[in-house]
This record gives sequence, structure tokens and C-alpha cells, in this order.
Amino acid sequence: MLTEFGKVLIFFLLGAMFVGVTLAVSRLVSPRRPSKEKMMTYECGEDPIGEPWVKFNIRFYVIALIFLLFDVELAFLFPWATVYADLGMFAYIAGALFVLVLFLADFYLWSKGDLEWIRPEPRIPVLENIIEHAERVSPTGTAPEKEQSPVAS
Repeated sequence: MLTEFGKVLIFFLLGAMFVGVTLAVSRLVSPRRPSKEKMMTYECGEDPIGEPWVKFNIRFYVIALIFLLFDVELAFLFPWATVYADLGMFAYIAGALFVLVLFLADFYLWSKGDLEWIRPEPRIPVLENIIEHAERVSPTGTAPEKEQSPVAS
């Protein structure tokens, strides 16, 4: 007599055999007539230009991840919208806080420039520029004099 785990093992073995037999039969039966056109990279009906192994701009992935993040979070609003009238003011405040957090996250991403396709180049501070700026904005209005080295020349 089989235990429950034995039944599950037989189920997985039969599933693996079914997949293996299906792949083997399709390999044996399917025609193979490769041509230049069939071996080309498919790009939505357009003829490909250049090599298919190119690096994509990371912006594609960032925009996709941001979309998924907000899409999944907004999916939580649908169940809330169906029951908030039954729960009263507490549910309304909870939903309003949730939407507020979404807007804050959106404005944060916007301020960082993650929603812009072409991001501005970052300005890396240079020490000389910081010193010149500090000298220009000194409280006395004049540039401080440079101290001489204690070593006599």
C-alpha cells in the first residue's frame, strides 16, 4: 500500500515521463528544413539590423520594475475598494495612507530622475571648486589670506 508521498512521487514521475515522451515524439516527427530566413532573429516582423547579441539600455529594466511595483501595489486597492464602505472611516484612512505612500514613492522616483528616459549626467564635486566657492562666500567678504609655511625660506 502506497503512502501519500508515494502517490505524489508516482504523479511527478508520470508527469516527467509525459513531458519527455512528448518532446521526443515532437523531435522525431517535426520537419527540419532550416533556411537563412528561418534562422534569422525574430524582431516583430522587421528585418534585424546588426548583431542580435547587443546590450540593452538599463532604463528598459528600471522602467519595467517601477511599473511592476506600482501595478502590484495598485492591485491591493481593488479588494479595499469593495469593502471600505462596510469598514467605515478606519478603512478610508488606511486606503488614503496607502495612496499617500504611493504618491510619495512616485515623487521620490521622479525627483531622482528615474522616470526620465534620458537622465542628466551626475555632477561630481571637485575639491578646488568647493574651495573657490567657500572663498567667495567668506563672511568677511574678502578671500582669506594663505598662511605661510613655518619653515623659513
